[in-house]
Parts: sequence; C-alpha cells; structure tokens
Amino acid sequence: MAEPDAQLRSLPVPDGLEGERLDAALARLFGFSRTRAAELVAEGRVQLDGSSTAKSDRVSAGQWLEVSLPVPRSVEPVVAEPVEGLRVVHDDDDIVVVDKPVGVAAHPSPGWTGPTVVGGLAGAGYRIATSGAAERQGIVHRLDVGTSGLMVVAKSEHAYTVLKRAFKERTVDKVYHALVQGHPDPLRGTIDAPIGRHPQHDWRWAVTSGGKPSITHYEVIEAFRAASLAEVHLETGRTHQIRVHFSALRHPCVGDLTYGADPTLAAKVGLSRQWLHAVRLGFEHPGTGQAVEFSSEYPDDLARALDVIAAG
Repeated sequence: MAEPDAQLRSLPVPDGLEGERLDAALARLFGFSRTRAAELVAEGRVQLDGSSTAKSDRVSAGQWLEVSLPVPRSVEPVVAEPVEGLRVVHDDDDIVVVDKPVGVAAHPSPGWTGPTVVGGLAGAGYRIATSGAAERQGIVHRLDVGTSGLMVVAKSEHAYTVLKRAFKERTVDKVYHALVQGHPDPLRGTIDAPIGRHPQHDWRWAVTSGGKPSITHYEVIEAFRAASLAEVHLETGRTHQIRVHFSALRHPCVGDLTYGADPTLAAKVGLSRQWLHAVRLGFEHPGTGQAVEFSSEYPDDLARALDVIAAG
C-alpha cells in the first residue's frame, strides 16, 4: 500500500474513537484537518482491516487501520525582508526582544505565506545562531498571528538552551491584557482546565477532558458596560490558551469570532481580530543571570477599540 515517497502508519483503532466517522478519527489520531483526512481517503491511502474505505465510514475499536502518509511538504523557506511594524525593543549578544504587530507569524510554517518574525529579523540584519530548525531560528515561544505584543528571540546557542528551559519550567512571567465580553465572576481567579483540539472543528482548540494541563490566572482591572479589561498571567503556554479559556467561561475576547465573540460588538469597535496583547515579558537574562522585564503599549487598533468600549 505504501508508496516509495510515503510513510505507512498501521495501528488498531483506539477504544475512544468507537463509532467516529473515519475522517474525524484520522484527524484526531494524526492531528491534521478533516479536509486533509477526506483527501487521503479519496486518494485510496486509507484501509480498514485491509479493505478500501469511504470518509463517512464509522470505525470500530480494534479495527486495523493503515494509512499511507505522503512525505510532508517542506516548510516555506525563511524570506529575509523587513516587516512593517515589527519593533525591536531590546537587543544584545544573547537576545533580541521584539514587539510583534498583528498579522505576523513567529516563523514560517506549512500554508503560511505571510510575514514572520524570523524573516523580519533576518531582513533587518540580525544574526541568529542556534540549533533550532532553520525556519525557527531562535524561536523559544510564539504568539498567534492575530495576537500582538512582546516576544523574545534567542540569538546565541546558550541563550536558546537557557530560554527554552525557562519556558518549559514556567519561570518566565508572561503578562497579557485581554478585553473580554461581559464581566467575569469572580473578578479575580484561576482557570485550570485542560486544552486539546476541538472534537468537531480541527482548526480550533477547546477545553477537553483529554487535553493538556492549562492554567490561566486573571484579574479584571477595569469594567465597562459591555466588556472587561483583564490582566492575564499564563502559567502554561498552550495554543490559543487565553482565547479558549475565556471562551469556556462565556466571556470570549472582544473581536474573537473564532471563539464565539459577538460579531456586532466586533464591528462596532472596528476589530477584525481578538483584543489580546502581550504587554509584559519578564525572565532571567540568559547571559547575565539578572532579572529583566520589557513592556509594550497597546497598538492603535486595540487602543481605538478600548476607547469605543469605554465610551459606550
């Protein structure tokens, strides 16, 4: 079944997928989209107990699943060109701290053809020399494309190792401001709820029983009629963590239509992305061992939206 340029994966269907559609089961097992799963089935790359399949077939626990996975597409190469709005907050031999604008990814990835922090730094002449993959040079943490604010990038191998460990051990102080709909109750609290892929929508994440441990601390610092401005400290760093956790509380970030925000309110404040900004970043400097902290002002789109909410 496997082609020379493909990888054959064979495994029994887990008990937890009993009764799932084949395309949904493939998406959950291998982490790709249901659309991609359906394409693999249509291409004849999937068999159950040695027989051909349809995407709508229901799987049974214990069935033998064989999938011929094409060799993954290569990631787009780093394009070294200046990125409009990418501001360098701090630079030394070990690190560079940037204020990332909305619409910029941390690094190249399959399917992303827009600007990146890695490419922007390369285009501005910054030299990054770490053991990270070529397209992720120096990246020790990420911000969503639609989230603005502070990121630290390692420039040296020593800094890369030290900062990766610091993020893993949760010693980095990551502080965000989020404008969320309504008024969270209590006004100060901790959201301790595991996050995993959404069971129906693979491009989203959700609070799920089988997800990874995820902890968010928040405090409302100003309440308005329609929304609340919260300061958020992340103890863990899951994909979309703040967005998912506040959505689970029924208080999604203003403008975050992916996670249930009110489109009428988003239009009123002029937002086409979530109101979420990484305002402070603190850590032990990998070169000096001294505590350092950096801060960022709200970008224009978030500041304008906040003004509208405050006036409402």
